[in-house]
Amino acid sequence: MNMKFKSAIFVISLTLLAGCGAKKDNELYNLTPDQWYKQILDDIKDADLETANKHYISFASEHVASPYLEQVLIILANAHVDEEEYKMANFYLDEYIRKYGTKESIEYIQYLKIKANFDSFSKPNRNQKLIQESISQINEFLNNYPNTQYKALIETMLVKFRLAEYYLNSDIYNLYDKLDRPDSAAIYQDKVDNSPLNDINSTKAKLPWYMTPFE
Repeated sequence: MNMKFKSAIFVISLTLLAGCGAKKDNELYNLTPDQWYKQILDDIKDADLETANKHYISFASEHVASPYLEQVLIILANAHVDEEEYKMANFYLDEYIRKYGTKESIEYIQYLKIKANFDSFSKPNRNQKLIQESISQINEFLNNYPNTQYKALIETMLVKFRLAEYYLNSDIYNLYDKLDRPDSAAIYQDKVDNSPLNDINSTKAKLPWYMTPFE
């Protein structure tokens, strides 16, 4: 699915949720842009992001050209990051790029998207797809913006993702080796042996003690 189709589906879902979930006597409508903006900020202060999402849909429907909408998208994205709701954060960042993206702003938004993925990576050596996608996104970002002001931060994230990938490949190799699946084990052994991180002195990330029994 392309970005526009995903956005349309999400907006429709939020609109239906707003229509079905809200009580009639609590519905807000026909507010000024200033009032909608303040209301969404109040929702976020109350840690009620579900209501903030609904109010954003209403605001965007009533005031399509309001300059406040651009600010609200970033505010909502950051609010969802703070609540560790990274898919929602990325949705709002994608919406920002689609509606307001310029060369300068897209660089910043792409950085925020990478950071959201990095912040969501709470369990080391677990999410192979996230690791691979993030490495690809970072390499593309550095290629597109070689002189970016976020270079040091992005490269630090890249190193951590590559370390996670290295240790994940090591774990997968060990698993296939124990299961006596030599062909599969050989694939991951080759990845480990040819990794540029193979000879570095590093410490494998550890899960909190309370997660160990579930590994």
